[in-house]
Amino acid sequence: MGAHSHSHDNIDWDAHLQRLRAADDFLEPDITEVVAKLLRPEDRSAIEIGAGAGGTAAVLAKRLARNGGQPQLTIVDTAEQLLAAAGERASEVDGVTVRTVRADAAADTLAEEIAGAGAPPNADLVHAAFVVHHLPDQLAGLRRLAGLVKPGGRLAVVEFGLQTRVLPADIGIGGPGLEARLLSASEQWFQQMRTEMDDSVRLPKGWPKAMIEAGLVEATSFSYLIDRPAPLDESGRAAALRQLSMLRRDADERLAAEDVSALDQLLDPESEHYAGNRDDLYYLSANTVHVGIKPA
Repeated sequence: MGAHSHSHDNIDWDAHLQRLRAADDFLEPDITEVVAKLLRPEDRSAIEIGAGAGGTAAVLAKRLARNGGQPQLTIVDTAEQLLAAAGERASEVDGVTVRTVRADAAADTLAEEIAGAGAPPNADLVHAAFVVHHLPDQLAGLRRLAGLVKPGGRLAVVEFGLQTRVLPADIGIGGPGLEARLLSASEQWFQQMRTEMDDSVRLPKGWPKAMIEAGLVEATSFSYLIDRPAPLDESGRAAALRQLSMLRRDADERLAAEDVSALDQLLDPESEHYAGNRDDLYYLSANTVHVGIKPA
């Protein structure tokens, strides 16, 4: 969940935050490693675009605290509940000034809203994970985020690299290859979401090239692997189940009835085929971090 326009109506925030916190805990080792690559020893400030439940913000705060000085962390999102949760978690780190700002990364007033909330208007690192692909005009979004970076600082945009896989090729119900069909349906959903978004603009180029067009230099990318082999522990099984639950979205419209039935059985704790009872689930995914430098 990022700092961009979404309908937050009818969300069960307690359940939503619980899921987000569980995901944060599961991914903390990977996020810690990424943040260690992004935050330089001399960095004293960061802006996190998209609050989630605060897992990444907390890791950023810990790294900034290690750097010393008078570190400042600003967390930006449109959802008050997410901001409150993220701000609370990041504020548990001593020695870092944490501010939360309710603002929209899709709005041209983003920088003004951050400054108007009393937060520093720019930072050594601006970090946006899984946010930009939700913005109607992604290139304009990159320009907006680049405007928040201090000269010599960096913008880091995290986007999906390889699709997450958790299931064996043949799960014993339905036809083999269920996960591949689920992932194909998910990609179709994403492309439809982009197409139907109000004022949607295509981005027919790779992220590093788009970053250069947004005014940054020396744009590079690196990927990190999330690799949890079978058998998974409890947190790993929960992560795999969250992934399968996400793939259930719009499955009725895009998959054969046999595949929907198989997925429902995997997600049903009362079913003999419940995925949570399997010892052959794994979690394998890769995300890509695109980094550009603001000219000094």
